[in-house]
Amino acid sequence: MRDLLTLAFGALARYRLRSLLSMLGIAIGVGSVILLTSIGEGTRLYLLDQFMQFGTNLLQINPGKAETMGLPGVLGGTTHKLTLDDAQAIERLPQMETVLPLAFGMARVEAEGRGRSVYIYGVTPAVPEVWKFRVRQGAFWPAGDPRRGQFMTVLGPKLKRELFGSANALGRFVHIGGTRFRVVGVMEPKGQFVGFDIDDGAYIPVASAMKIFNQDELQEIDVVFSSSASVDRVVERIRHLLIDRHRGNEDFTITTQAAMMDVFANVMNIITMAVGAIAAISLLVGSIGILTMMWIAVGERTAEIGLVRAIGASRQQVQMVFLVEAGALSTLGGLMGLLGGLGICAVLRGFVPGLPVHTPVLYAVLAVVISLATGLLSGVAPARRAAALDPIEALHTE
Repeated sequence: MRDLLTLAFGALARYRLRSLLSMLGIAIGVGSVILLTSIGEGTRLYLLDQFMQFGTNLLQINPGKAETMGLPGVLGGTTHKLTLDDAQAIERLPQMETVLPLAFGMARVEAEGRGRSVYIYGVTPAVPEVWKFRVRQGAFWPAGDPRRGQFMTVLGPKLKRELFGSANALGRFVHIGGTRFRVVGVMEPKGQFVGFDIDDGAYIPVASAMKIFNQDELQEIDVVFSSSASVDRVVERIRHLLIDRHRGNEDFTITTQAAMMDVFANVMNIITMAVGAIAAISLLVGSIGILTMMWIAVGERTAEIGLVRAIGASRQQVQMVFLVEAGALSTLGGLMGLLGGLGICAVLRGFVPGLPVHTPVLYAVLAVVISLATGLLSGVAPARRAAALDPIEALHTE
């Protein structure tokens, strides 16, 4: 093997430019695999982390049936609306810990001559328990009948900073959609969640939000159930209750955390298939380059092959020489692509901090292994051609 590697790398060194161009095709293929899989895996981990922060015993109920209406929730149709009465009925079911009715929309928030349009979340004081959001200053308004529209609000930290700067906002008044609210709390920073800037918003009682946005229905009901309860059983209880309340119509969609993750898993599988197709095309181009180079090399080294055969080398040994050359060529190209892909990932982490990039070690190893296999397959035809040469005829070409 040492002799074979010496011969292989010696041959590559003699034709540096041609070898480099051949390796470039493999390098581009491997580099694209590393870059795209790193972004895909980083996105998967990011989404998993975003949704798992709410726990595994959370489910969402949206108006509209996804299977029949196409798009549930605000964008989909519904026969019967989700109401506060529905939320209270669900809360009375066994093994339900917390229920959070939600109505939201965009509205302008103004205070002390400043104002900005942000998302307004109509909720109940159950937000910290359901969404795992913490209040940094103050607290949510006291629990009570959600139908009562109290005029109190909890601001997101970014909105508070834009309106009041570093001053204490507790006890101050803001106007939301033209209605006056007293600030009773400021949330802890949470950053963005799947594109929404959670810190740039305000929380008000759900009844007040429905009045401001002129709504008589909820966009969502979030339910936290007992961790010891069966998810399927909880879903069935809620489904039967709402069907009964909606006159026998299943005009709502219940989504569990597991279902959400299944959707994202399907999306990531599609992305992975797309990445594989791109990589396959790049590697195919690279393999054709190696095949072309090795085929030309056999023609240029016909006399050398005849001399080697004349002094006793077998067909298998000649074939192995060219296979090792093709394998070395593709492996070097794969390593170049790996280093290039890792370098681009490092640059993206430095200059685009918001882009989730994570390079799985398994994918990096597989990329190099596949590049080696691609080279060996590309070298089979030239190696067999070299092994099939007649020694006497090969020597005549000198």
